[in-house]
Amino acid sequence: MKAGKKEGSSLPWGSLLILIIGSFMALLDSSIVNVTLPRLMSIFGVGYSDIEWVMTAYLLASGAVIPVSGYLADRFGAKRVYLLTLALFTVGSLLCALAWNVRSLIFFRVLQAIGGGAMLPLGMAMIYRLVPHDRIGAAMGTLGISMVAAPAIGPTLGGYLTDSVGWEFIFLLNVPIGIIALLLGTDMLKELPYNKDLKFDFLGFFLITTACVLILLALNQGESKGWTSYYIVTLFFWAFSLAFLFVLWELDCPHPMINIRLFTNAPYVISLLALSSAVTGLFSAVYLVPFYCQNLRGLSATDTGLILMPAALVAAILMPVAGPLFDRVGAAPLGIAGLALVAATTYWLHHLTPDTSVGWIKGFLAFRSIGLGLCMMPLTAAGMNAVAPAYTSQASAMQNTIRMIAASLSIAYITHVLTTRQAFHQVRLAEGVSQALPAAENFRLLAQGLGAGAGDPAAGQALAAGLLGQAISKQAFMTAIGDTFIISALLVTAAIPFAAYLTKERVAAWRTKEIQRYGAAPQISGPPAGQITH
Repeated sequence: MKAGKKEGSSLPWGSLLILIIGSFMALLDSSIVNVTLPRLMSIFGVGYSDIEWVMTAYLLASGAVIPVSGYLADRFGAKRVYLLTLALFTVGSLLCALAWNVRSLIFFRVLQAIGGGAMLPLGMAMIYRLVPHDRIGAAMGTLGISMVAAPAIGPTLGGYLTDSVGWEFIFLLNVPIGIIALLLGTDMLKELPYNKDLKFDFLGFFLITTACVLILLALNQGESKGWTSYYIVTLFFWAFSLAFLFVLWELDCPHPMINIRLFTNAPYVISLLALSSAVTGLFSAVYLVPFYCQNLRGLSATDTGLILMPAALVAAILMPVAGPLFDRVGAAPLGIAGLALVAATTYWLHHLTPDTSVGWIKGFLAFRSIGLGLCMMPLTAAGMNAVAPAYTSQASAMQNTIRMIAASLSIAYITHVLTTRQAFHQVRLAEGVSQALPAAENFRLLAQGLGAGAGDPAAGQALAAGLLGQAISKQAFMTAIGDTFIISALLVTAAIPFAAYLTKERVAAWRTKEIQRYGAAPQISGPPAGQITH
C-alpha cells in the first residue's frame, strides 16, 4: 500500500469523516461534563474535592496516552490503533453512564480518556499520510471543525441533556455514534505502512508520560492548592526534571519515543509557540464568558451555552474555508489576520458590563470567531507541513501534547489572574467608598428607610451594608474579567510575529531540507525500509 496519494488527487472523504467523528467526540467529552458536576455531586453525595476528579482523571489519562500514540501507529498500524482507541472510548462512555458511584465514574472516565486522548493525534497523523501534500490545508480545515466547535458546543449540549433527559445521556450520546464510526471505519479507513519490529522505548515512555501527568496535575490544582505550596512546587520540580531526563535519553536512544531533533525544525517549533498563544485567546472567551453570564447576569448553563453557540458555528464554518486558502497562500497571511482580529476583539471584551445586550454579545463573539477560524488550522498545519513524512506520527503526538499543556496552562493562568485581580479591585473599591460618595449616600438613605420600616435601625444598617458589599464584589468581579481579557489580548498579540515567520516558501524549504535529511519513508526508526510491513 502506498503511504499517500499523488499531488492533485481528490480527498479521501470517507476516511476524513471517520477521523472527524472520533476527534469531535473526544474533544466534546473534555468539556461536556463541566456543567454536570454540580448535579453529580448531589447524586453521588460527594464534595467538590471528589467530583473534580471526574474532569481531572480525564485530563491526566489523555495527557499520558498522547505521547505514545505516535509509536503505536508506527508499530501496529494507524488504522488498527485508531479503531481500537475508538472502541475503547465508546465502551468507556457506556460504562460511565452505568457508573454507580463517583469512584466507578472516575475509573471509567480514565478508560474513556485512554481512547479519546489518542484519537486526535492519530487522526492528524493519518491525514498527513493519506492526503496529498497540496491538499493538506483542505483536509486539516475539515478536521479543524472538531478542534474549535467541540469545546464550545460541549457546555451547551451538556447542560441541555442534564436538564432534559438526565446526566447519563452525556455519555450515552457517544455510544451509537461510536458504533457507527467503528462500522464505517472498518471499511472506509485505509491501513498505512507500519513496522512490526519497531522497539518500544520503555524508559522514554515512563519519563515523558510521568512528566506530562505531573505538569497537567500541577496546572489543574495550582489555584486551589496554591501556586507556591510545597505540593505544587514539588510537582513542577519533578515534571521538569523528568522532561529534562527524557530529552537526554531520547538523544541517544536508538528507537526514540519522540525524536527530539524535531525541535531543531524552526517552523515546527514556531508553530507550537504560536498555537500556545492562540489557545489563550480561544480559552479566554470559552472560560470567562460563562463566568460573566452566570455569576454576573444570573443566566443558566444552557443559556450561557446558547450565547457561545454562534461563535462555535462561525469557527466551524470557516475552518473548511481556511483550508484551501492555506493551500494557496500559506499560514502567514491567515495567521496574522486571524490573530490580529482575535487580539483586537479580545481586548474590546473588557468593555463588557452587566447590562450589555445578550444579542450583541452573541454577534460580537461570532465576529471574533472569524479570527479563530482563520488562524488555528493554518498555524497547526504549517508546523506539520515542515516535518518530513517519516516523522508525522511523532510530530502530531508532540503537537497535541503541547496543545493540551497550553490549554491547561491557559485555564490556570486565566483563573489566577481573575481571582487576584478581583481581590485587588475589591480592596480598592472598598477603600474608595465614603459617606461623601453618591452611591454610599444612597445606601445610607436606604438603610434609614429599611430601619424606619422595620423599627430596627441597626438591622436596616446591616442590610444596607450587605447590599453595598455585594455591589462592590460584583463590580470588582466585572473589572477583573475586563483585566483578564486585556492580558489575554496581549498574549495573543505576542503570537503574531511567530505567524509572520511561517511563510509558504519558508515552510516548503524546511520540508525539502527535512526530507533530504530523513527521507520520505513512512517511518525511519527501527529496521530498514525494506522491512516495513504494508
